[in-house]
Amino acid sequence: MEDRQTTPDAAQKARNLPTVSAILDDGTIVETLYDAAARRTAFAVWQDGTWREEAMITMDTGERLVPYSASNNLLKHGVVLLPSRPEEYGTDADLVGEIRAFLHRYVDLNFVYEQIAAYYVLFAWVYDRFNELPYLRVRGDAGSGKSRFLLTVGSLCYKPIFASGASTVSPIFRLIDTFRGTLVVDESDWKQTDERAEVVKILNNGNGKGFPVLRSEANGKGEFNPRAYVVFGPKLIATRGFFDDHALESRCLTEDMGQRPLRDGIPINLPEVAADEARVLRNKLLLFRFRTFHRCRVNEDLVDRTIEPRLNQVFVPLLSVIDDSAIRVELRELARRYQHDLVTERGMSTEAQVMDVINELLLLSDEPRLSIKEIAQQFTERYGDEYERKVTNKWIGGILRKRLGLKPQRVHGTFVIPLEDLPRLNRLRDKFGLATAEVAAAPAANEGTSGDVG
Repeated sequence: MEDRQTTPDAAQKARNLPTVSAILDDGTIVETLYDAAARRTAFAVWQDGTWREEAMITMDTGERLVPYSASNNLLKHGVVLLPSRPEEYGTDADLVGEIRAFLHRYVDLNFVYEQIAAYYVLFAWVYDRFNELPYLRVRGDAGSGKSRFLLTVGSLCYKPIFASGASTVSPIFRLIDTFRGTLVVDESDWKQTDERAEVVKILNNGNGKGFPVLRSEANGKGEFNPRAYVVFGPKLIATRGFFDDHALESRCLTEDMGQRPLRDGIPINLPEVAADEARVLRNKLLLFRFRTFHRCRVNEDLVDRTIEPRLNQVFVPLLSVIDDSAIRVELRELARRYQHDLVTERGMSTEAQVMDVINELLLLSDEPRLSIKEIAQQFTERYGDEYERKVTNKWIGGILRKRLGLKPQRVHGTFVIPLEDLPRLNRLRDKFGLATAEVAAAPAANEGTSGDVG
């Protein structure tokens, strides 16, 4: 049998563990610093309320944590951006103000989304204290400002990984697993169907802890063994349209780009000074992470019952990391305004039109169980002229099932919305801004033979 301890070099290599970040057993926080001008890397170590710089960290096991080399291509070419040193930022309000000013200077977003993006940057630096998170997504055609959004917001996030330079999707799994940072990705960079499917797999698995992506890896002997890659983390996404996957679509806080003329003062080309400004902000955000990390946790008392669960999923963690009461009040108002924007946008959608018809039928009828046929008939009368296609029972049933999450069933030969779907139906009415009295389920009768529509 080969003796793996025979050479000093082998023993030396076995003790050195290249590390980007770590939380040690005693709560010490370790983060890699990268000074491009000096061409050096080191560790910033936060312990007992202060930080120090270390070239390496020796563990009780004898292993040594060492930072990635400054000559690493990912660092040299800006594929991954790191802070250069922790810097003082004052109060949380001061830091949020600087982030807002930077974003406002270089990217054109509507007021509400600009503020949300600023808070998302803050959240990204302590995301690993939470179990779930949403994504920031911009949507629009070429030339609408999507790339500027990715570059500007991405440059401030925690260990941003700019994946646009990857020739294939394969390295992205490894990059996220290694750096555990913020993925910055433009969907249009992957035009092949299989590559886009792989990106969607990362996005589907990456908003909650405990859902790694499995990949087959060669072990050097011609054998393949599955390996789990952690893809959990914040993500900035640019797309031209909607995701086919409704669940993935619902995980995104979205801004439609290019809907108005470019705001005066936005530079056509991003100036070189922006990179220096972003580095200074990353330095301040590193100190924010050090000071904030261990006290971050979801505060369920901050849940706002007037907004939908998906928005609470992002805003409650954001509120949980901010101590400033004035900022919390402002952030709550932003959440409500974003909810209003979503309801307004939904008011123009097919789903909203179907829910409008359902809502009217529920108000006019004492029978809480509606048939798909009568929904289709009422939809045709009210909205049929807006569609080139014929409105059929099957089409309406598909909208109820695939887009609204209802489960039509056959009862005595007629497809209906079953009584057990009424709680969800009432939630959908709130979601689409149809503020009415709640419909209570009548005592269940014999439901007959159940089955899906179409």
